[in-house]
Amino acid sequence: MLNHITITTKSLDRLQSFYDESLAPLGVKRLHEGGGYCGYGIGKPVFWISEGEQVSKVHVAFDASDVHAVEEFYRVALEAGGTDNGAPGIRAEYHEKYYAAFVLDPDGNNIEVVFGN
Repeated sequence: MLNHITITTKSLDRLQSFYDESLAPLGVKRLHEGGGYCGYGIGKPVFWISEGEQVSKVHVAFDASDVHAVEEFYRVALEAGGTDNGAPGIRAEYHEKYYAAFVLDPDGNNIEVVFGN
């Protein structure tokens, strides 16, 4: 349904560093950059960051291949400067196999990684 999503930051370098590290456990890489923006994905960029005056505040959820990828994302994201917003675990309120972790990126965007959705 979605082709891509873009978030906006005042510090592209800071968020690139955060996402380069945090998305690596998911196999997601920076595939494009230039002109005040960059794009991440697997095969093609679908998650974009643009530098601008206003900072976006969004919730973005990435798929994980297994629970270990969720846990590794969480660990790496916190080490890269993220803030805990929900440790890895089952979210039974969504459904019995929904295993996810939540981290706020350095701009305060709520980044979720989920397995079993």
